[in-house]
Amino acid sequence: MNNSKYHGVVVPMVTPVVRDGRLDVEAVGRIVNFFAGHRVSPLLMGTTGEGNSVSQSDGRLFVQTAVKAARGRILVYAGLTGNCFSELLSQANAYTSLGADVIVATLPTCYALTEEQMYEYYKTLADSIEGPLMLYNIPATTHMSVPVGVIRRLAHHPNIVGLKDSERDLERMAQCIEIARERDDFAYFCGWAAQSAHALELGGNGIVPSTGNYVPDMFRRLYDAAVAGDMATANRLQDETNEIAAIYQKNRTLGQSLAALKVMMSLKGLCEPYMLMPLTQLPDADCEKIAIACYPKR
Repeated sequence: MNNSKYHGVVVPMVTPVVRDGRLDVEAVGRIVNFFAGHRVSPLLMGTTGEGNSVSQSDGRLFVQTAVKAARGRILVYAGLTGNCFSELLSQANAYTSLGADVIVATLPTCYALTEEQMYEYYKTLADSIEGPLMLYNIPATTHMSVPVGVIRRLAHHPNIVGLKDSERDLERMAQCIEIARERDDFAYFCGWAAQSAHALELGGNGIVPSTGNYVPDMFRRLYDAAVAGDMATANRLQDETNEIAAIYQKNRTLGQSLAALKVMMSLKGLCEPYMLMPLTQLPDADCEKIAIACYPKR
């Protein structure tokens, strides 16, 4: 692990909304305080946060509310998704001015891009925004993979501070971690939650587990154990968090799993189970099964 300021557990936070789809400001405060109490940071408006479905006005309110609730105790990562560059630039600068510590950007998703187009997109974005930029590779939603060679080139940009990689490829993981290990100004974050302990053992800087919305304490302990070299504890916690992840992920599409995760969080009083279109709530019968799985003795 290098000495980058960007490290630790960063949870891709759900976007809590009320029934009509407006941002649930009170729930944002509750969740951010819940995270801060366990020393984990939020990534707002990522994939788990339904980022493509959040309006520009709610995006700005989300960042403003989260920064206020964080009170400087934890870093706030702001996700950036979309296809219109001028709008993305405007949002990124707004998030930074509202106090976001770093912008985390996926590729635009409308067109299949060449390697050079990917490089130029991120370079231009990094040249243009006011705050630091982190790359976000997630082929499951962008349907493109940012090649390791492109990441290596971008790692030298003075305003690009790291990579959040959600691609499920162990060889690629090792290669990307090696890029980060060679530098103190570029961090690697593992977005493949089931490989969190392994990524940290290889020298990754941090992990980005969606299940951390429900059990941030377990991932904080996993991270601390791995950094301390206690891989027995880290791997045990990895197995335990994988079992919890299966409650909302198994046999569900990505969108359905996010709805199930909100159900689990609602059981803790953190947010309501409402979703942003085009995603929808789960049927009541599924919600009851989730409740039984989370609290089998209730």
